[in-house]
Amino acid sequence: MNAKTIRVATDVGGTFTDLVCFETDNATGLSRIITAKSDTTPPNFEKGVLNVLDKGKVDPKSIDFLAHGTTVVINALTERKGVKVGLVTTEGFRDSLEIARGNRPDFFNLHYEKPEPFVPRYLRREVPGRFSYHGEEMKPLDLSGLPGILDDFRADGVEAIAVCFLHSYTNPSHEQATIAEIARLWPEISTVASHQITREWREYERTNTTVMSAYVQPTAERYLSRLNEGLTTKGFDGNLFIMQSNCGVDSLESVKKIPITMVESGPASGFWGAAELGKQIGEPNVLALDIGGTTAKCSLIEDGKVKIMTDYWIERDRTSAGYPIMVPVVDLVEIGNGGGSIAWVDDFGKMHVGPKSAGAIPGPAAYGRGGTNATTTDANLWLGRINRDYFCGGSVEADMAATEKALADVGQKLGISADEVARGIVRIANNNMVNALKLVSLNRGFDPRDFTLVAFGGGGAMHAVALGTELGVKKVVIPAGASVFSAWGMMMSDLRRDYFVTKLAELKAGAAAAVEALFAETEALALKQFGEEGVAREKVKFLRYGKFRYQNQEHTTEVLIDGPISDERLAGIETAFHEAYEREYTYRLHAPVELVGVHLVASAEVGKLTMQEKPLTEGPTTAALKSERMVDYALEGRHQATIYDGEKLEPGMNFVGPAIIEDPGTTIVIHPGNRVEVDGFGNIHIHLKA
Repeated sequence: MNAKTIRVATDVGGTFTDLVCFETDNATGLSRIITAKSDTTPPNFEKGVLNVLDKGKVDPKSIDFLAHGTTVVINALTERKGVKVGLVTTEGFRDSLEIARGNRPDFFNLHYEKPEPFVPRYLRREVPGRFSYHGEEMKPLDLSGLPGILDDFRADGVEAIAVCFLHSYTNPSHEQATIAEIARLWPEISTVASHQITREWREYERTNTTVMSAYVQPTAERYLSRLNEGLTTKGFDGNLFIMQSNCGVDSLESVKKIPITMVESGPASGFWGAAELGKQIGEPNVLALDIGGTTAKCSLIEDGKVKIMTDYWIERDRTSAGYPIMVPVVDLVEIGNGGGSIAWVDDFGKMHVGPKSAGAIPGPAAYGRGGTNATTTDANLWLGRINRDYFCGGSVEADMAATEKALADVGQKLGISADEVARGIVRIANNNMVNALKLVSLNRGFDPRDFTLVAFGGGGAMHAVALGTELGVKKVVIPAGASVFSAWGMMMSDLRRDYFVTKLAELKAGAAAAVEALFAETEALALKQFGEEGVAREKVKFLRYGKFRYQNQEHTTEVLIDGPISDERLAGIETAFHEAYEREYTYRLHAPVELVGVHLVASAEVGKLTMQEKPLTEGPTTAALKSERMVDYALEGRHQATIYDGEKLEPGMNFVGPAIIEDPGTTIVIHPGNRVEVDGFGNIHIHLKA
């Protein structure tokens, strides 16, 4: 047995690549925690991962467990850096991508244009063959034209092929035969079929998801292979897992085949970490907020459970319908407000913050790398909320002259001072983030006063108290290692896969047997897949959900189903649906309820970290004092704040604001009247002033 167990998580963000390392002494059970941040290195993101390992002085040879989250998939989609894709679909359905949905947000714009499909029409080809929605073959598959289609794809430089047939969610045999024939005729080409990704209905969404997976597959596969090679070259021979959008990790080989499942892997790990943290501190109801360099993301966690959905869209805004991706993704709201978000003035003399970001290069003006735009970070620095003499943990010398000029340039357009611009930036950024938090709470029938706000990311702790006060939350918690908390969340994740299968059944006597059979069939599939990867049957756990609706409605509400289904239990399941539906939509109907599909969560532990609580200290809080300085709180005016060294705060210490807590990764802003205490895990609990 090794003397130590080394667990590492790395998270590639838009601005920084984060590292968390737990070095556990197997004899005593005590852990040493190492954290580090380095610049993200597009387009060769794997370099940033290797750089942050070097910066944290973590030898890849010593790592037993490595979890990795990345933005490479979402970046490839939003920056259009994927490959040329060809689509093979059912005869008569090549234009599903172009027809899309009638859900345009800019409804009264007579010149509205739908988002351009990722596959042009000349690369969308059809083959005869068709199933009914019951999975019955109506027309046999005819692949006689497939060789000619592949010849055309070769001539056009296609690098990946997507296969999506009508109703293949009920019977995938035509898709299976087609990809097998493509593999025989053109073994080198990257291919993905819709049934490998999802077994849910909705033709347009399923087709678009398959196309987008094919679009990023070669790019993601090259990236993951380069990362694996880079780690192996440095001696790594442990287990490498990739963070998924469903809050679980999966094996490298599995993710290479369907990389679209990691489209939101970074945010997912942070929200999973918030759920696990909530359980540790006895706060199962959590509003989780992640503020990074580019975006702010938030999610609601009820009773310790992170909500997973498949109604996920990218590039959806006030003027564009965006693109659907039907894979399991944590239910979140994301806005373009982070530390690097740029302040700008429109033609009507109104100031905005975001969504454009200064990124890491050139970054905020204060970085001194040539950035000329005022950002949220510049505003926090100018107001004294961030220490100009300890900028970025002392690793960067703050360029105050550039900061002043950037703020003054904005102020000149508005006729106000740099101080007023900085206060305005903070207030606008806070307002944007409060609105996002309301979307995941109030808009869905949840009262924020019943929740604890857990804020993380490099910028979360600077804004959390103001946001929590506005929402009236129970309290604000800043996790230990908040700036790299998403990486910490990966340490708490299980090997997890979500299976969604469409199956229509009215909730009445006699329906239970068919639903139970569907769950059993899906569980058998999950066990088979886990078994092929060496996961023992007894380690796999299942969680069952049903997707229900009132008969003839369009969309569904998900309900947890605890245990086997019988006709006797149907009434209780129906009651749970009525309650969930009423909470979200404020009413219920006297109408038949029907099952639209099942959602099965299959998970297994793979080196999940167990946290050890430290005893409370008897030492004085004064041991962590650094200094005092004047801080502008933007809303409460200027106050002389006590500055604490976050690395010297011990469990049991407590004090009252105004104060600032500084550590190398983040700054925690404690407003006047807030009471602060440190728990046994090193988390900062901020009790808000009434």
